[in-house]
Amino acid sequence: MGATGAAEPLRSVLWVKQQRCAVSLEPARALLRWWRSPGPGAGAPGADACSVPVSEIIAIEETDVHGKHHSSGKWQKMEKPYAFTVHCVKRARRHRWKWAQVTFWCPEEQLCHLWLQTLREMLKKLTCRPKHLLVFINPFGGKGQGKRIYERKVAPLFTLASITTDIIVTEHANQAKETLYEINMEKYDGIVCVGGDGMFSEVLHGLIGRTQRSAGVDQNHPRAVLVPSSLRIGIIPAGSTDCVCYSTVGTSDAETSALHIVVGDSLAMDVSSVHHNSTLLRYSVSLLGYGFYGDIIKDSEKKRWLGLARYDFSGLKTFLSHHCYEGTVSFLPAQHTVGSPRDGKPCRAGCFVCRQSRQQLEDEQKKALYGLEAAEDVEEWQVVCGKFLAINATNMSCACRRSPRGLSPAAHLGDGSSDLILIRKCSRFNFLRFLIRHTNQQDQFDFTFVEVYRVKKFQFTSKHVEDEDSDLKEGGKKRFGHICSSHPSCCCAVSSSSWNCDGEVLHSPAIEVRVHCQLVRLFARGIEETAKPDSHS
Repeated sequence: MGATGAAEPLRSVLWVKQQRCAVSLEPARALLRWWRSPGPGAGAPGADACSVPVSEIIAIEETDVHGKHHSSGKWQKMEKPYAFTVHCVKRARRHRWKWAQVTFWCPEEQLCHLWLQTLREMLKKLTCRPKHLLVFINPFGGKGQGKRIYERKVAPLFTLASITTDIIVTEHANQAKETLYEINMEKYDGIVCVGGDGMFSEVLHGLIGRTQRSAGVDQNHPRAVLVPSSLRIGIIPAGSTDCVCYSTVGTSDAETSALHIVVGDSLAMDVSSVHHNSTLLRYSVSLLGYGFYGDIIKDSEKKRWLGLARYDFSGLKTFLSHHCYEGTVSFLPAQHTVGSPRDGKPCRAGCFVCRQSRQQLEDEQKKALYGLEAAEDVEEWQVVCGKFLAINATNMSCACRRSPRGLSPAAHLGDGSSDLILIRKCSRFNFLRFLIRHTNQQDQFDFTFVEVYRVKKFQFTSKHVEDEDSDLKEGGKKRFGHICSSHPSCCCAVSSSSWNCDGEVLHSPAIEVRVHCQLVRLFARGIEETAKPDSHS
């Protein structure tokens, strides 16, 4: 059974599951393929051909065949069979990945070693893969299963892929953030958080903050140009909603996320900074919500004893209260983006919109730097004032199990913009219609009381502090074109709400938000276009 050198495509006739197969490794395409070949020679691949990209091979192991008995007569031709096992990714339904194994049997030891050596050499060339990771485990988040999930589903895959880890099981809030400010991070290839969106937010704040401190950047300056970190963040979902994981991978499955880390995937993601009076309040990657979602999170904090049921209880209570809030939203439209909130084009792996929008944003910034184009402080802002049931800003779709398409289905992860959604006061019935559309395929923006804008910066001032807070009124509001409307009063106006910033409460009624394009990177590749599950196991 012949085989050629490593530089050329490697082809042999091997055995898979007691079937004679032609096996091919094409270095140029970095693809391992095999297909049934019952007759002499390799033959041509048919419709049943299987393949796996080398980039999705987890590890190669020499298989111990001693003591194994093969009843089939086919094996009797091999007096001393040799074998190697390929551990790889197998795609399942609903964007899930599974760990699969395929064993290839060889009639000669030399041929087996040639395949092992060639495949291992190709894996060594994949420099994007992590070798040493810092892992934070939140043992309290979600249903308290973080430690168990890591030990059962993640640790075996890291061991198989020869990834070493330093593990910290957190004992109190903000421990991960504090640790990232103190430790030497040069020895790590990435940071993994096992928990929910809150745990991810802790790691995010620690990593961004540490990176800015090292670069001498003042995070409190609203117009500071933030420096991206070289480290990627991996999310092992073990929370109650796992919104970030669901929006970046397409599922909240721990094994899937672990495999994305193992193969070294990379996904750049926007981050919004939230300031008040030149003080950084928080960073946001998913939802920044005032009014309805702010009231829910504030009320639920008082009912932690209810567990996860507190979100349903607070949601119902907030809906029935039906409070609206008066204020002014001013925003800078994201002219650099090539998409729009209602174009029906969701963010997917290898997203053209994110790639092209970043390029155009960089071109825009260079022109402003050299005086060829207007800088931000003289660009045309827009203002919307009125009474609102909710003001939402989303950097991603915010999809989750309950809302598979999310709050803004066409929001993009790395286009340098946020989708600003304004829900003006309306009847309870109409607001309920709006909320229900988050759970189905209908356009949730197709209401007269809903407005959506794609922005790169926005400010909000609550009505009762507009006269007091002059800082956020600077910037030439005389140039602003007001977009105001008078709707009949139909809900209870309350002085001010709170902000829901990725699940944390912000009490400031006046904020300034700026989107930082592709500031952080995750061990993910974005949601892949739906394809039929693999069949190579």
